[in-house]
Amino acid sequence: MEKILDIITKEVREGFSSCGYEESYGRVTISNRPDLCEYQCNGALAAAKAYKKAPFVIADEVAEQLKGNKVFSSVESVKPGFLNLKIDGDFLAEYLFGMLSDKERFGCEKAEEKKKIMIDYGGPNVAKPLHVGHLRSAIIGESVKRMGRFMGHEIIGDVHLGDWGLQMGLIITELKERQPGLVYFDENYTGEYPGEPPFTISELEEIYPTASGRSKEDSAYKDAAMEATFELQHGRKGYQALLSHILNVSVSDLKRNYENLNVSFDLWKGESDAQPFIPEMVEKMKKEGHAYISEGALVVDVKEEGDTKEIPPCMILKSDGASLYNTTDLATIVWRMRDYHPDQIIYVVDKRQELYFTQVFRCARKTGLVEDETELTFLGFGTMNGKDGKPFKTREGGVMRLENLLSEINDEMYKKISENNTMANDEAQNTAKTVALSAIKYGDLSNQASKDYIFDVERFTSFEGNTGPYILYTIVRMKSILAKYEALGKAVEGAKILPAGTEHEKALMLELGRFSGAVENAYEELAPHKVCAYMYDLANAFNSFYHGTKVMAEEDEKRQAGYILLLELTKGVLEKCIELLGFSAPDRM
Repeated sequence: MEKILDIITKEVREGFSSCGYEESYGRVTISNRPDLCEYQCNGALAAAKAYKKAPFVIADEVAEQLKGNKVFSSVESVKPGFLNLKIDGDFLAEYLFGMLSDKERFGCEKAEEKKKIMIDYGGPNVAKPLHVGHLRSAIIGESVKRMGRFMGHEIIGDVHLGDWGLQMGLIITELKERQPGLVYFDENYTGEYPGEPPFTISELEEIYPTASGRSKEDSAYKDAAMEATFELQHGRKGYQALLSHILNVSVSDLKRNYENLNVSFDLWKGESDAQPFIPEMVEKMKKEGHAYISEGALVVDVKEEGDTKEIPPCMILKSDGASLYNTTDLATIVWRMRDYHPDQIIYVVDKRQELYFTQVFRCARKTGLVEDETELTFLGFGTMNGKDGKPFKTREGGVMRLENLLSEINDEMYKKISENNTMANDEAQNTAKTVALSAIKYGDLSNQASKDYIFDVERFTSFEGNTGPYILYTIVRMKSILAKYEALGKAVEGAKILPAGTEHEKALMLELGRFSGAVENAYEELAPHKVCAYMYDLANAFNSFYHGTKVMAEEDEKRQAGYILLLELTKGVLEKCIELLGFSAPDRM
């Protein structure tokens, strides 16, 4: 279906054109004075200069031309030259009925130009548990992926594991000290390596911090770890086998944790997958004159004319020939272009890495790793902070594990739900888990991604205000009414959504009509918070309608059936929105 704003704009543009003015002046926006009108057009003010006429004269002419137009109930010219527009009730009801007939998309059209897009999000390090610092990338990336697919694009999500570098050498070194007899450390071993790993996930998560702490105090130990890293990266078979074990154990645990967040990835690639592409990439950069030696390191200049701040060269190899994050990120672009040839790659990462990604993106373009039309997009997010305004910590001051945060929110929601004594323990536990996820995800996504925000458990788990539980409670309220209607043996077959009879009803209908425009705009700007803002406005509009309308007590059966259709549409639209953000609604709360 055509967006309702586009339909309105088309009519107003034709009004300008019919009066002899350029139709581009007929741009329509949602009114910033909803007490006066529903939509507005300020084009007469701009047209006045071009046509040397008073703006109110132009507005008067266009308003007269649009009289009787079936889309509008009124078009009013207001000095100095505004057009105030109100939508016709029959037109709006018919438009919403068309949305309801499309229960998969509710009238939202797919993008005209389908793209293949890769999203790089998550970015956990193997052998380390997920902590709260991993939350935003996972939640934002998942919602962008879902929105992109809804808009018709082919979206490929890649977790991009941190599985290369010194951390691997540290684990290998510590394991060698603890279990020196393992065959992985015998350079003369030629047999098959064991299929079972020599550690559990809990042991692995203890090994890394122990090794990391020791390396800061023991220079010989750190040297041994660096040597192990070098040998791993240069193909030592025993160390490669250990890396496989580390990956298998870590990835299984990571998948479990991401599943609890309702986050999934199409690809579980890591930095190690990019390693085979590095030698040829480096040789190409040298051969084509892009890379040169500076202070022993291999670098590529990426500064550009017009830069207002210093952009340092992008380092490709350190002076000892070792690769860096830059190297693996560039090599990752190489394999992504070779295997997938995406039209766009979106990186969902901490906004403090913006300079780094500016270097990487410029280097990729300058050295021809991507084509001119390939978009490289940085979606930077701010910090999740505690009430003290500092990065979120445990009560003891440490970094909180993500599963502990989820458990804490689950417990809080279970306590609130259990207080009602309306459901059995198992149902209460499952409901609490569903509502808790909405609290976490909505609490994060309702903030503009680039901004820091306060993670306030008490506020995010509230059933009132701009929260996930409030949105879910609104959906559950509608489910309850629809169930009651069905229990009476009534049906809506042959019924239609009727023109609004009250201001509350029309306000709800206007919000519903804005669905496709809101979702399309949110994806275009990679801004999940705009879906949250739309959902909150829609939920508020529904609750105002609910409190002002006796749906089940309505005696006129046609009007009651119309109300029920309006509820079905509102529920469907809200459920689609929460699906795009990565959570769902229970049947009861």
